[in-house]
Amino acid sequence: MTESCARADIAGRPDLDRLLRRFYAEAFADPLIGPFFTDVAGTDLTAHLPAITDFWERALFRTADHRRDVFAAHAVLHDARPLTAAHFGRWVQLWQATVDGLHAGPRAERAKAQGERLAVAMLRRLYGPSASTGGGTGGFVPMAALRLRAAALQ
Repeated sequence: MTESCARADIAGRPDLDRLLRRFYAEAFADPLIGPFFTDVAGTDLTAHLPAITDFWERALFRTADHRRDVFAAHAVLHDARPLTAAHFGRWVQLWQATVDGLHAGPRAERAKAQGERLAVAMLRRLYGPSASTGGGTGGFVPMAALRLRAAALQ
């Protein structure tokens, strides 16, 4: 059995909840982007997780009602401490590694692509349409985050 066959696709809100909890555990601990969650925003994950899950449920399944302006919160963070291509790139790297560690399939691929599109769109809204992602023509280049993948397989 191949690794991709061993991992199921994202099937619903319970999978999103598990995925997002794993992702944010890594993001909060990350030395590059963690301070944005802990120091700048003071994110309370317990309070924030339902809205984030709604966002991803709407993005992947079109079943949740998420009408919040995702960009506005990031613009406030950017005003407090500038968000750079490196920050968005790390977010994408952690997101893609977390998705890959837990899931494989069309929705997992869509979640990874949507995460990258979201990061590029935010970067360009903050810095203008010609803002560089630092990753060449294909956008951010995902990093192999073996620790996340290994943890998912345990």
